[in-house]
Amino acid sequence: MADGLAAFRGERLVFERLRFAVPPGGAMLLVGPNGSGKSTLLRLLAGLVRPIAGTLRWNGEDSLADLPLHATRVAYVGHQDAIKPGLSVAENLRFWGAADAIAGALAAVDLARLADLPARMLSAGQKRRLALSRLALSEAPIWLLDEPTLGLDVNAVARFGLLLAGHRDRGGLVIAATHLPLPLPGAVEFALA
Repeated sequence: MADGLAAFRGERLVFERLRFAVPPGGAMLLVGPNGSGKSTLLRLLAGLVRPIAGTLRWNGEDSLADLPLHATRVAYVGHQDAIKPGLSVAENLRFWGAADAIAGALAAVDLARLADLPARMLSAGQKRRLALSRLALSEAPIWLLDEPTLGLDVNAVARFGLLLAGHRDRGGLVIAATHLPLPLPGAVEFALA
């Protein structure tokens, strides 16, 4: 998947010569101290940042040669929840999936009973769960997650684990940056210094 990747953040070389592959159904945890390049790597894998060296491949093809095509393969959840506070919980998902699928996505993260509530009324953990519910609507095989459990309680993390397991059971792969344990059995750790 990745061979010889290098990237700058500002004027600083964040990482270089990164090599890894994640098979279908696999999971990789990006670990390392703050500022080590975990988020930069996720953004590069999503096609939001260009590498200064190296290649990123999907099924043998250069992933970044056709960014619109690559975008169809990736579901990215970053640090910010990307929620419109004036829209209801359900309305925040209308861009991401069909109306009949939204109820199931909200149920997957235990937000179904709040579907009509304005998103501005949600707690920080509920907002994070709303952001993660977009994954339940995605058919993208690659899930890129930046600190996905930030603000989640134990029960929400367990529900999120079910979402991750279902994705992996369908052959999807997960790459997540984290400082905390995630419910990803068998995940490989990839340390950035």
